[in-house]
Amino acid sequence: MKLNLNERNTSVNLALTGLMAALVLVATMFFKVEIPVGTDKTMIGFANVFCILSGLLLGPVYGGLAAGIGSCIFDLMGGWADSAPTTLIFKFMMAFVCGLIAWGGDRTARKLSRVIVGAVSGSLCYCVLYLGYSFLKLILVGSAPEAAAIAMVTKLAATLTNAIVADVIAVPFFFAIRKALERAHLPVGGPRRA
Repeated sequence: MKLNLNERNTSVNLALTGLMAALVLVATMFFKVEIPVGTDKTMIGFANVFCILSGLLLGPVYGGLAAGIGSCIFDLMGGWADSAPTTLIFKFMMAFVCGLIAWGGDRTARKLSRVIVGAVSGSLCYCVLYLGYSFLKLILVGSAPEAAAIAMVTKLAATLTNAIVADVIAVPFFFAIRKALERAHLPVGGPRRA
């Protein structure tokens, strides 16, 4: 199975990956609300919109790299350095799963429904990874399981809010951007609306 189904060359893909990573970083830095959760913290913001958009526009590999690198750089710069490695992996997986589903399959699978399933699957993948990691982290630092479960309620609310916002915004934004790129005669990969 090909993981990048467009005709762009590697240089163009890398440039677009860098651009999307920068957009993920900027969205994370400036469009967020941090929420303290006991000894930890979480946030609601628009970064996941660009992570999902990366998977939809660039496919699983380049989209995953853009989402992971942009988010990891924010963690390193923004006071979340202890979670930078896991953020790199989790955000990569979010965009990878999204891109794999949206881009995958045969040519008949290039529909709006496949894009939506890809976006939702990528967001759910991230939710499971992030919440599981956060729960284990709280247990490992000595929190009682009950206290960790209570902290997870706040994180769950923030994570699901981010997932819903990301999917609701990224899917129509993807089709608008793709249409604009096609009108500009730029090669656009990803699923096409049937």
